Amino acid sequence: MADGDARAAWIPLVAAVLAAALGVALGTWQVSRGHQKRDLQSQYEQLSRDAPVTVSTAEVRASDVELRRVRAHGMFEPRYAVYVDNRLLRGVPGYHVVMPLRLSDQRYVLVNRGWVAGRPDRSQLPEVRTPGGAVDVSGIATVPPKHPFELSSNVEEGRVWQNLTVERFQKAYALPIQPFVIRQDSALDDGLVREWEPPDFGIERHYAYAVQWYLLAATALVFYGVTHVRRRRKNGN
Repeated sequence: MADGDARAAWIPLVAAVLAAALGVALGTWQVSRGHQKRDLQSQYEQLSRDAPVTVSTAEVRASDVELRRVRAHGMFEPRYAVYVDNRLLRGVPGYHVVMPLRLSDQRYVLVNRGWVAGRPDRSQLPEVRTPGGAVDVSGIATVPPKHPFELSSNVEEGRVWQNLTVERFQKAYALPIQPFVIRQDSALDDGLVREWEPPDFGIERHYAYAVQWYLLAATALVFYGVTHVRRRRKNGN
């Protein structure tokens, strides 16, 4: 066999080894991510069982309360209400109603009060009953993504927003707010629905991706082995 032919014969082997190594590396990374998300889910389940943290006027770091149960006492401010659009409940389109709870004149905390069905005429917002006095609110502290995926640049139409971020709310209303949102699950006679899905940590998705990458690695090696055997038979070796 000529030197050129010998060198060319190594190319499929090197390509197969590189493809297999890449598949194994990416599969292992996905498994690692799955383990991390599983640990995060376990942390969430543990924190949700812990005694609730009382939210006061003192500023709280979001990382100290995220995914924990919290409670707060104050008065809702309906004039600053935001309706987060395109929220489905059992196939019915509606809104999440987010409203600041005034803890004092120096501090507010945002509360996702729950879901309300939209009206056939989208130019009219559904009415939401709001207690006039002080209330006790409890729920899970959540931190919305700072840069959510949005379908257009028109992210705000009056009170109707595509998504809620703490930064966007703060810019719109210039209120001193805590850096998280309480996803309310305590009962209030307001007609809102509070049926929250548990957070989707995407654990199974990472493991599924890992299987795909491992299969790619195996396919590369099997493909090389089959073609190598056929080539040797063809050459009479």
